[in-house]
Amino acid sequence: MTWEVLSMIGTIAFAVSGAIVAMEEEYDILGVYILGIVTAFGGGAIRNLLIGVPVSALWEQGLFFQIALLSITAVFLFPNNLLKHWHRWGNLFDAIGLSAFAIQGAIYAAKMNHPLSAVIVAAVLTGIGGGIIRDLLAGRKPIVLRSEIYAVWAILAGLIIGLDLASSSWELYTLFVLVTVLRVLSYTFDWKLPTRRLREQ
Repeated sequence: MTWEVLSMIGTIAFAVSGAIVAMEEEYDILGVYILGIVTAFGGGAIRNLLIGVPVSALWEQGLFFQIALLSITAVFLFPNNLLKHWHRWGNLFDAIGLSAFAIQGAIYAAKMNHPLSAVIVAAVLTGIGGGIIRDLLAGRKPIVLRSEIYAVWAILAGLIIGLDLASSSWELYTLFVLVTVLRVLSYTFDWKLPTRRLREQ
């Protein structure tokens, strides 16, 4: 049950996030739907490729595709006066999607009895893959490649699940809230990872 709920939360959050970015870039309605779908399912496709699950498994998620399409449609039909505030909400939806999909990806790999390293990789790829594809298609520098802390929270989720520190439903939901809050705090207070510049200012 936890798996399905997290999948649903992640799908809605990333579909909305992709649609928001598409509208910010003034894509047409087809572009909005494509970017929303790619954002929602891109991370899972990359994860499946790397941990040995057929990519065709994505096409068995008919319900989630319907949920994604409904979410994108709802965002597209939102009144303009509400869409003015979407930059703030877009970051929140991205944080929710990152958290839900990172945990979902880690659970997926753990259930297949993969080692800790694979569980962490699955968490990261599922959590950030869709966002990377979204940003590249939108002509933006991917969030994960900036100094702002982003993928670290997916690594944390994978580590906790890989070490079996969270397995029951309430533990996984608590982890979901924790990772979401940490991601929100990191962009709110501009927490950054160390960088090294090679060019003179």
